[in-house]
Amino acid sequence: MNRHRATAGVLSVLSMGLGQLYNRQIGKGLVLLGLQVISLIYLAPKVGHALWGLITLGDQAQQRVKVGKITKVIQGDHSIYLMIDGLIIVLLLLVVIGIYVANIYDAQRIGKARDEGAKPNNFVQSYRFVTDYYFPHIMLAIPAIGVLFLTILPILFTIMLAFTNYSSPGHIPPAKLVDWVGFQTFADLIQLKSWSGTFLGILKWTVIWAVVATGTTYFGGLLVALLIEQQGVRFKKMWRTIFILPYAIPQLISLLVMRNLFNGQFGPINQYFKSFGLDGLPWLTDPFWAKVTVIVVNMWVGIPVSMVLILGVLTSIPRDMYEAAEVDGASAFQKFRIITLPFVLFSTAPILIAQFAGNFNNFNLIFLLTGGAPVNGDYQYAGHTDLLVTWLYNLTLNFSQFNMASAIGIIIFIIVAAFSIWNYRRSRSFKEEDMIQ
Repeated sequence: MNRHRATAGVLSVLSMGLGQLYNRQIGKGLVLLGLQVISLIYLAPKVGHALWGLITLGDQAQQRVKVGKITKVIQGDHSIYLMIDGLIIVLLLLVVIGIYVANIYDAQRIGKARDEGAKPNNFVQSYRFVTDYYFPHIMLAIPAIGVLFLTILPILFTIMLAFTNYSSPGHIPPAKLVDWVGFQTFADLIQLKSWSGTFLGILKWTVIWAVVATGTTYFGGLLVALLIEQQGVRFKKMWRTIFILPYAIPQLISLLVMRNLFNGQFGPINQYFKSFGLDGLPWLTDPFWAKVTVIVVNMWVGIPVSMVLILGVLTSIPRDMYEAAEVDGASAFQKFRIITLPFVLFSTAPILIAQFAGNFNNFNLIFLLTGGAPVNGDYQYAGHTDLLVTWLYNLTLNFSQFNMASAIGIIIFIIVAAFSIWNYRRSRSFKEEDMIQ
């Protein structure tokens, strides 16, 4: 018979903790019952208004009413605050629902044990059982809640903004309300020439930049590592130290120094050119040379990282493989192509994919070196060297186009996630790891 299991399950459905009290687990039942009381006191009065605010985003904007010589401000609904409050309440409600479902499962499990003749644990025994067998889960629950409200909530908020008209000048609260517009923002990004031309132009440059920046730093680091590891090279530690210095210096300092070095008017590089009777180049003011400059500077700050990673791989390659290749008469290039390169790619493929994703969103280098300049008159709020991520930054902080920036953020995520997952699953390191498991 399942008398205790059914009774405990029904009681736990009626209220959290009742099933545990029926199972004579007084401490656990009181804790769950107290949690439900707190939830009812805090959440119940707010759920209705939170859902209303999340669905409608308000119905009354802030108003200014002039009474005689005095202008009174009548507070209205702030659409963004309503959206955030609604999200918080919904997430809290989901957490409570999760605990509620777990409470039913726990009551039925203990009731079933009673039906089978087992004696339910008291509070002390339950505490010891949980701390012995579920301690990792308890410790992980704390950061999980932090991730829920500090990571997932902002992501959901950003996604939701893309489906609104939250932008300047017509829909900035509290003076104006924000409305849900569905996929209109994405349609504008594709259909309106002012937006689509900018988006496609920046997307094209972003992809080119990510491919070139990743390839130059990776293979540049590979070249430097191979040169250092050559048998005839002396003072290997000194060379490693010299080439790692650009990475040891904070990137902020390096980029600001580079910005001054490549300044077209008073930069030292152009000054040296002029001292030899040569005209200086518009490193940061010409669209072509600005793009060349950011790629060269990225090589300066990125090659040391790849070099360090690849040096570690090179030292782990068995020397007898090279000796066997030499016996077979393999040339230096053949040894590199057959032995060195496959080993390096196998070990660093996931890192190479991560570097591509990082370069796709390389905000620091573009922002600190060029700021997206030079200006492109055909672009909407963007310059020639802007990446999607720096364009998103400008749209958000400088021009208050929050809905468009959110839509671009979603597109960036889809592109980077799809590329990374697809390439990682195709890499040999992933396939061999999957075979081992």
